[in-house]
Order: sequence, then structure tokens, then C-alpha cells
Amino acid sequence: MDNLSRTVIDFAISEGACVAGIATVESLAGGPPSADLSYIRADAKSAVSFAVPIDEDLIIPFLKKESRLPLERNVVHTNSIASGISLAMANFLELKGIPSTAVPANLRYRSEMPNGLYDLVPDISHRYLAVRSGVGHFGLSGNVITPDEGAAVILGCVVTTAELSPTDPLPAEQNYCDGCGMCMASCASGFVDLREKVSVTLGGIEFSYAKRRDYFRCGYLCGGFTGLHPSGQWSTWSPGRFRIPENDGEFLEATVDAIKQWRQWPEIEGGFYNPLQPWKTRMACAHCQLVCVPDKEERKRRYEMITNAGVVIQNPDGSLEAVSPQEAVKKLSLMSPDKHMLYQSS
Repeated sequence: MDNLSRTVIDFAISEGACVAGIATVESLAGGPPSADLSYIRADAKSAVSFAVPIDEDLIIPFLKKESRLPLERNVVHTNSIASGISLAMANFLELKGIPSTAVPANLRYRSEMPNGLYDLVPDISHRYLAVRSGVGHFGLSGNVITPDEGAAVILGCVVTTAELSPTDPLPAEQNYCDGCGMCMASCASGFVDLREKVSVTLGGIEFSYAKRRDYFRCGYLCGGFTGLHPSGQWSTWSPGRFRIPENDGEFLEATVDAIKQWRQWPEIEGGFYNPLQPWKTRMACAHCQLVCVPDKEERKRRYEMITNAGVVIQNPDGSLEAVSPQEAVKKLSLMSPDKHMLYQSS
């Protein structure tokens, strides 16, 4: 590996990444449009991919429904760190006379798609760059899983005109994903399709993961508009109890209907701005990401935390509280009909 390639990898690690690698135009050849570096800059030759870890100490209280806000703040902060690393590295390369472009860690979508930004097609896929450059593997869910931190990372990258040395993908036999399915089981929306896999070829190497269904499935729950699992026995951090449709085509209407009620809930602390909506987003789920760790016994323990933590209700002062399913039904029954309908459709 040449000196500049070693330098940019060390740069990312020194700034806070836990792992970094390099993908090139050649190593990404044959991939989907979101693996095309020239979309970012026509003269691109390489990209530096990296992952920044989420604070492990804040995950367990979140999954147990004991504490929500600290993890949300850390995830927002970690996204800012990943974007900051990208900006700092691009500036470092620019000052060395190497034209480079920083790519935000999240919420950057192509506007020219049929539904504009709402098609959620990224300018460049951090996931594709990460798996091709050896930052991580694809897990069954399609999340990138790193050898030490699991899926609890935020990805970032810099696209540059430098002709860097590509790093190899991680060996397939080292992928800790054993298809346990706890990522899927911890998702109340059924976002990941159990029956079908998709594959992508990058530089002649094939990668596969379970097919993702309509992204409104994820947004409906991760956006906090509803949260109750169809079993009624556990929930996300959302107090919403609206129906989760069977068919993908029904999710847009369900989301729009739920938002009308959600907008009338008492305000809660925290949140972050999202260009796709005129209000703050609050972190309510991310179960598939947070449950997935290299140790299978820990994965089981985290899944049990999610499913045994009860269901979340919202108190009149806006605070969120996890209670038993039975207690939740009792509290809802004591609400006025108008108040009840803010959280549960008839």
C-alpha cells in the first residue's frame, strides 16, 4: 500500500473511526448507480470508507426502555463526527493539491428520482463502499456489521481524485452473521423480507442480504409514528398503537393518517432535523441495528430486552413510560375518547 493510502486510513482512525478502508472506481465497477463515485465528482478515482462506533454503554438502557434520550443524542453526535471526519479529510487532501469531496454521513439523497428525495436513493451508498473496502460485512438485514462493534456504527466516506490502493473485502468466512434472524424478529414493521435475498456485484465480487421491503415500513415505526408490535406484547419507544398494514402499498396512507394524530401528541425532548419533513424526528427504534453484535448470546439477550421491556405509553406531561401490556390497556381506557384516538385507531 502506498503512503497516501496508509495516511488516509490512519487519518480516519485518528479522528474517531473504529475501522477504515479504500474503494476505487475499479473495485466498485459493475455495481448499482449508488456505487458510482462519478456521481459525486466526475474525476473521482477512489473513496475512503470508515465507520464510527455508537456509544455501547447507552444501548442497553435504550433497549430495556429505561432511557431513550441519551442514545438519541449520541447517535446524532456520532453522525456529526462521521460527517466531520469526512469534511476534515477532504480539506486535508485539498490542501495537498488533491481535489476531494466530503460526503455527509446521512440524509443525502438524489433529487432527480421520480419521487425526488422521497425515493431515498443516496448520492453514494456508504454500505456498498464499506463492504467492498473491508470496513464490514453485510448482515442478513442489509446493515453493515463490523467485526468488533457489530452494526452499531455510523458510516462515512470521502470521494477523491487520488489514485489510492484499494483494500480487500473481509473474508466471507469471517462474517459473524449466522442468519439468526433476531434483526428481523426485533422489527415490528416486517421491513426485511424473510423469503427473498438480493445480491449486488462490486468489482466482480458478489454480496447478498435479505430483501428490504417498502421503506415506508421502516419510516412508519423508526419515525416514531407508531410502535406497537402486532402481538401487542412489546413496542418501540413510540406510544402509537396504529395498525401495521400487511401490504407495502398501504404504508404511505397509514403513515399520513398516523402523522395527523402524532402531531397532536405532547412535545418530547430531543430530536433532530430531517429535510424530508417539517418537524424534528425522534429516535424510536433502530432495533435491527442495536440488537446485532458478534456474540450470539448477547444478541439473544438484547432481543429478550426488547420483547420483555413492555410497551411504551405517553403521560399527560409528555414523558414516555414503559409498562406492561395490561397496564397500557388500562391507562388508555381511562383516557377520553378524543385523547385515546390520538394513540390508537378505532
